[in-house]
Amino acid sequence: MNRTAHRGRIAHLLCDPGSTGQAKALAHFEDGCLLVEAGKVVACDHWDKLNPDPGQWQFIEHGTALILPGFVDTHIHFAQTDIIASFGQHLLEWLNDYAFPVEQKIGRDRQYANETAQFFVDELLRNGTTSALVFGTVHKHSIEALFRAALAKNMRLVGGKVLMDRGAPDDLCETVAQGRTDTLKLIHDWQNKGRLGYAITPRFAPTSTWAQLTDAGDMLRQHPDVLMHTHLSENEKEIELVGELFPDCADYLDVYEKAGLLNDRAVFAHCVHLSASEQSRIAAAGASIAFCPTSNLFLGSGLFDLRSARNAKINVGLGTDVGAGSSFSMLSTQAEAYKVGQLQDQALHPVEALYLATLGGAKALHIEAQVGNFETGKEADFVVLDPSASPLLARRAAQSPDINDLLFALGMLGGQAAVKETWLAGHRSYVA
Repeated sequence: MNRTAHRGRIAHLLCDPGSTGQAKALAHFEDGCLLVEAGKVVACDHWDKLNPDPGQWQFIEHGTALILPGFVDTHIHFAQTDIIASFGQHLLEWLNDYAFPVEQKIGRDRQYANETAQFFVDELLRNGTTSALVFGTVHKHSIEALFRAALAKNMRLVGGKVLMDRGAPDDLCETVAQGRTDTLKLIHDWQNKGRLGYAITPRFAPTSTWAQLTDAGDMLRQHPDVLMHTHLSENEKEIELVGELFPDCADYLDVYEKAGLLNDRAVFAHCVHLSASEQSRIAAAGASIAFCPTSNLFLGSGLFDLRSARNAKINVGLGTDVGAGSSFSMLSTQAEAYKVGQLQDQALHPVEALYLATLGGAKALHIEAQVGNFETGKEADFVVLDPSASPLLARRAAQSPDINDLLFALGMLGGQAAVKETWLAGHRSYVA
């Protein structure tokens, strides 16, 4: 039977809580029903209200578990999986000592690239992440390996091969022409194949010449349905370097803006040190920011001002930024986002944290028409969380009849261990 009725505690966001307030934005059903047919959401409401006919629906009981929309990771590097939790560097040194060597290995060894991509996709699912915006390496086969692994799982995933023609080892650099040829071929082969999407992906301004950045902008104009994904204002030394390399640009964002890379389909990772002018221009363009609290803390990059970005009307999603980020778990990433907020007297409400990890992330990736919540007709990507996954979590959750408190406890204490099941388009893709 291709019609399933999932019963359990259910919560999802109807809209941005920053616009309507937490109470109006959150839909919560203590005894909920999620009806799924042919991989799509038919309805989501109270069980007694929908009252599905057992002769027409296959019943799946989730007991005391909490069903949430699948998590959307807005910034992550699949090639850096094996250097997660590498000791003791800041951004530029970390790239040279850890990131570039493992990306060179991806380039040399296609079997390693395939194995890494498969492990990466499986690890996303183990953590309840059903969609992600992913960096490959400069090598065309890197993102092909990722796309094959995601397609086999029927994931809604967006990725791109890195564009990089300077500032890195020779075997991680390419010509502008080669980067263009590979990118256009990848867009042709993979954009909208299954549930996949493509992102034009200059690594960041210091590793691309002006010729490559403007060529990326040209490709973006030619393909208005793809995303643009890069890094922006992560680290103060990085910003100084951009100023030296692009002295004719007013600020870091101006580099991308003049190159034609600032539009409503742009996703900028980090944005820790933005000026007010940069914030207003990102907002005016309709671009999004990937907030990566775990890696910002791990690399000592600084504290992202979430409240300022949200007040500027910028859409923000949450990103793990593995491998500088030290966890694939979007629950753990929510916990780090809360701590970053606390250090700035900005307590992150658990409903807003859930928004950043689901519907807000989907909006950043321009997939909110397909995923992000349980609106009728959307693809049935969801995660089932076990509030008794550990003795401590079980004891804490027993004190949390309020959904806001339960969401907060799961974020603080849950992590990967709390993920009981992950479902993609109505099919169970991971079981703990």
